[in-house]
Amino acid sequence: MTATQPLRVALAGLGTVGAGVVKLLDANRDLIERRAGRGIEIVAVSARDRAKDRGVDIARFAWEDDTARLADRSDADVVVELVGGSDGPALALARATLAGGKSLVTANKAMMAHHGLELAQAAETAGAALKFEAAVAGGVPVIKGLRDGAAANRIDRVYGILNGTCNFILTKMEAEGRDFADVLAEAQALGFAEADASFDIDGVDAAHKLSILASLSFGTGPAFGDVATGGIRHVLAADIAEAAALGFKVRLVGVAEAGPHGLFQRVHAHLVPVDHPLAHVSGALNAVVAEGNFVGRLLFQGAGAGDGPTASAVVADLIDIARGEFGPPYAMPAASLSAPNAADSGDRRGRAYLRFMVADKVGVLAEIAAAMRDAGVSIESLMQRGAEADGSVLVAIVTHEGPERSVAHALDKLRGSPSLAGEPLWMHIL
Repeated sequence: MTATQPLRVALAGLGTVGAGVVKLLDANRDLIERRAGRGIEIVAVSARDRAKDRGVDIARFAWEDDTARLADRSDADVVVELVGGSDGPALALARATLAGGKSLVTANKAMMAHHGLELAQAAETAGAALKFEAAVAGGVPVIKGLRDGAAANRIDRVYGILNGTCNFILTKMEAEGRDFADVLAEAQALGFAEADASFDIDGVDAAHKLSILASLSFGTGPAFGDVATGGIRHVLAADIAEAAALGFKVRLVGVAEAGPHGLFQRVHAHLVPVDHPLAHVSGALNAVVAEGNFVGRLLFQGAGAGDGPTASAVVADLIDIARGEFGPPYAMPAASLSAPNAADSGDRRGRAYLRFMVADKVGVLAEIAAAMRDAGVSIESLMQRGAEADGSVLVAIVTHEGPERSVAHALDKLRGSPSLAGEPLWMHIL
């Protein structure tokens, strides 16, 4: 045992992750103390329901009914925020913690995406640590990898699979040929998706994480509002089958790239070549790729959620604080972070997969082809599949490389056409 005073922790939130933190500190107590150079002890907790059975003994900790009071406790050195939400009690606790000179550990990607710059400035002013490894990709140490391991590199692009719920749904659809709604219902029954899964399936959760990765990679303030965000709710089993026939897999991918015209950030369903590492990320796993100018391509992959992986990231941050490793939260002082200039996606060049559900009648293909021609979109291949139960047929187009503005213009020309049964689906090819 060391004579050094233990790091004293106040824990807000005793859900899956909070209970996981308690279990991990209990299970690996001796190992953690050896690695941290001192013990790490929870002294106080707060949650909604004191009587709830969480599978851990919380009677040994002081209890606060008001979460905000954790920031004022004189017997705590650091507060762990696992309440969630971009604002409200979580943000109030974070602000009070840092204003009081205490360090903060959080798994709250929404709060960091919306208020990360403010909190980083507060931490640096107070001489406190702000750690948020668990906010992106669960137990995968991608934030440490970018902030510390790749610190000597200029990062040109960072991208990846950032939402395990979407990846579970897409790979299940891929393996079993089932449609989205059916697999979503199964994911909800298994606990992989919330009852209201819109944050996941519409790409918002991944966009929060991407804005954090972009800030770390490119030295800009987090700019969640600049992330062009789309999800997977309109992907059909037929789209996944078409992608497979073309040598691709469908994945929800977040991409951030710095260029001469600004910072580009987008979360969108992509066709990923089968020989790309992201094509082999299955189930609820996450994966992040960063491309550095000296280190080359780095791949971080692992469990992106769950009590064990996320608690692992939280406790790793506590170990850093116990060691006295504070440092700037975003790899450089907050004052050095530049204001991001959002790049126009229309200037980007790439290939696209476009899917239309159309009426089974003469002239429809000619109408689509004419819209592509008039917008300057070059068609690489065009496929038409048999009629659906409602009489519509699927038409899928793969374009040659060209500016995204042209594809958007072609789709605008077709919008409202009586030949189309619903909105077209546009997926970028990675």
